[in-house]
Amino acid sequence: MVAESRAADPIARLAEAMAAARQDGALVRIGGPIREVTASACRIGGVAPFVRLGDRMSFSANGRAQIGEIVRVDAEGATLKGYESRIEAGIGTIAHRLGPAELRPDPSWKGRVIDALGRPVDGAGPLGAGALAVPLDADPPAALGRARVRAPLRTGVRALDLFTPLCAGQRIGIFAGSGVGKSTLLAMLAGAEGFDSVVVALVGERGREVREFLEGALAPSRDRAVVVVSTGDESPMMRRQAPKVALAVAEAFRDRGESVLLIVDSVTRYAHAARDVALAAGEPAVARGYPPSVFSDLPRLLERAGPGLEGRGTITGVFSVLVDGDDHNDPVADSIRGTLDGHVVLDRAIAEQGRYPAVDLLGSISRLAAEVWTPEQRDLIRKLRAMMARFEETRDLRLMGGYRAGTDAELDQAIGLVPRIYEALRQDPGQPPSRDAFLELAQSLRG
Repeated sequence: MVAESRAADPIARLAEAMAAARQDGALVRIGGPIREVTASACRIGGVAPFVRLGDRMSFSANGRAQIGEIVRVDAEGATLKGYESRIEAGIGTIAHRLGPAELRPDPSWKGRVIDALGRPVDGAGPLGAGALAVPLDADPPAALGRARVRAPLRTGVRALDLFTPLCAGQRIGIFAGSGVGKSTLLAMLAGAEGFDSVVVALVGERGREVREFLEGALAPSRDRAVVVVSTGDESPMMRRQAPKVALAVAEAFRDRGESVLLIVDSVTRYAHAARDVALAAGEPAVARGYPPSVFSDLPRLLERAGPGLEGRGTITGVFSVLVDGDDHNDPVADSIRGTLDGHVVLDRAIAEQGRYPAVDLLGSISRLAAEVWTPEQRDLIRKLRAMMARFEETRDLRLMGGYRAGTDAELDQAIGLVPRIYEALRQDPGQPPSRDAFLELAQSLRG
């Protein structure tokens, strides 16, 4: 009798249905109709009070699901920019809220290749899920809680270990125009020793270069590397998200106490993608076509790398910067240079002379070099820089025959030594990494 009366009670039946629904998923789905569609974005009505910037929404188009991210919210609705290159939904299609993006990185991800949505693209099966979900837009560690950056780091590249030495937890930029050897230098740095994990973000790269990088430069470190790939043919949303995914993975490994090498190639293409998204959201262009949010997004992204809290690991960040038209005063390059802990400049004129890596030794700087050099090494590098500066500033005079040997003893010394120094710093990717750059330079000069 009790069971019959309970079955007849509509309130009891509703309670049972709600309990079953809780086990299956959410009771309520927030959504709204698509009211306007462009090639890569759409407007969704009726959801403004329920969504926030960064929330994802999904909808069905041509029998399959498409996902996008909210980039603008106003009184009339929200603007959704898709992760795919084209929005295929029609007017009236219902889009449902999924919430903000998050990842569950796990040590089993090492050796894997994923896309900007955290999906495996290497055909090696599904990814394991970590115990802790991490946001893609995490805040950088608190300034006063971060560990100090002091431990020297050997990159194996003689030019860098001598003139722009790095520390574990430092953030350095590789500034170069196209075709000057930026990717080659990054490949050499990817093989640096002393790291527990390597996280690489290939942003806007050519499709053919991805496999070359994985099976070539990264091959010795592949078993400890996680690679996030978003090629140049993918949407701006994917290219904008790839560095964030890479940083989320690197942060998860850092918080486990690991020393992580993070390589992002390139931050400029991230800025280009962020510009496209911001313009679609209605922001005005203020500096060479870049909206204001780009210049706040860049330091927020870069500051996430570096040392973690005391007692945890570090993220040593190497960020390539593609200098448009070889203009090193480009707004994006200038903003990045002011945020990082140093910059390595690759010069096209040096590359045309056949000197690789084409590092401009006088234009490059490491703000933490003093933590690496001994006093004797610091004095030596200062003298070598002064000698190189004298050699370069008199190059045109000497080519015109306007200098006679014996007139200036210091210049005579520079003419005799600087070409030999340049030759000693030549290093091809296939050569073994440098073990002691100062000793190798001394041996070359003696020979």
